[in-house]
Amino acid sequence: MWGFTVAVTAVGGMIGSLCAGFAADRYGLKKPMLYNNFTAILAALLMGFSKLAGSFEMLIIGRFIIGINSGINMGIAPMYLTEIAPVKYRGVFGTLGQLGVVTSMLLSQYVPKSMPYQKYVPHQSMYISKSLVYTHFFCIAINVAYIPRFLLVKMNKEDEAREALQWLRGSHYNSKEEMNQMSSEHEAGKDEQKTTIKELFTVSHLRQPLIIAIVMQLSQQLSGINAVFYYSTQLFLAAGIPQEYTGLTTVGVGIVNVIMTIVSLSLIEHAGRRILHLIGLGGMCVCSILLVVRNFFVSDRMLVISWLTLVPILLFVAFFQTGPGSIPWFITAELFNQSARPAAVSIAGLVNWLGNFTIGLAYPSINAEIGGYTFIIFAVLLAIFWIFTYFRVPETKGKNINEITALFQPDRGGYLGG
Repeated sequence: MWGFTVAVTAVGGMIGSLCAGFAADRYGLKKPMLYNNFTAILAALLMGFSKLAGSFEMLIIGRFIIGINSGINMGIAPMYLTEIAPVKYRGVFGTLGQLGVVTSMLLSQYVPKSMPYQKYVPHQSMYISKSLVYTHFFCIAINVAYIPRFLLVKMNKEDEAREALQWLRGSHYNSKEEMNQMSSEHEAGKDEQKTTIKELFTVSHLRQPLIIAIVMQLSQQLSGINAVFYYSTQLFLAAGIPQEYTGLTTVGVGIVNVIMTIVSLSLIEHAGRRILHLIGLGGMCVCSILLVVRNFFVSDRMLVISWLTLVPILLFVAFFQTGPGSIPWFITAELFNQSARPAAVSIAGLVNWLGNFTIGLAYPSINAEIGGYTFIIFAVLLAIFWIFTYFRVPETKGKNINEITALFQPDRGGYLGG
């Protein structure tokens, strides 16, 4: 039941990720981002009052709804950031979404662990206070601009599109060139039919990059990182670290998470996606082996050895953010042209949340049976993902979409990597 309670958020995430593309195409990006806050408020109230009502069902339903909210946000927010950014900053703006995620994770880890908060404020009130945060987000979202491209292309409101662009760029910005560019891109894509999900699986030059995208998403979720994020306190207790220090160590994991995300942002356009992903997977594999080896020593319950077991956990998180933390989303977007990208991203999002659900549900049971040796499973999976990345994943740095998709055309014989 505990595993299901943790994992049910991912079920909502699957549903939300599938809804995000439809909502963005039908209503634009601002409205879904705006009204999605109401689902978060409902979820926060359900979780907040679950203890008062004596209902664990309310907690589960609340986590399911917040999963839907997260699935929609993870689809909508990066697209919004990319759309409003100037062309030369699109990559940076899109990647900053991941920095926002890990920073929020750090805050959520720190606040419950702070002693004054724990002493004077009931734990359940944290959930209720989140409803105030999402109300604030709603008020902010009301005032942000609509996407100029949506207003111009979907709504045919040229004047409003120009006003939105001016609001984003500044009153002295000459919007004529960018408006003309959006119009020409729309005209060029009119005759290009959207790729269906069936075609992604049946057409060879689409199936190959889809397999790469799916495996890349699985390499993120089945790496074992969610076992660390979801069950970090239990990991530290099992390692012999005193319970009074587990809060600090969990916050330490969050700090490493944020720092390495910033490092990854600075490296991704220089080192390349493929090499960083290989470094991340390889480092995580070694750390997983170290986490298994520690079981031969932790039985001594020596405090020094217990604290030393923190090192592979922190390195595990650091290597995750070096590559697998954000690169799978980059690769998925870059492997497909505009006509195939929406369907491909929907499938990739579904697979990502499915992997999240699997770990959240299965890890407690597996860990109860074999304890710290669970990470040998992750080590094997990481080794498989490393081999696949080396032989099958192309480097997309510095290539435009046409150059990347050409790698999978029949006359090229498919991409062999390496």
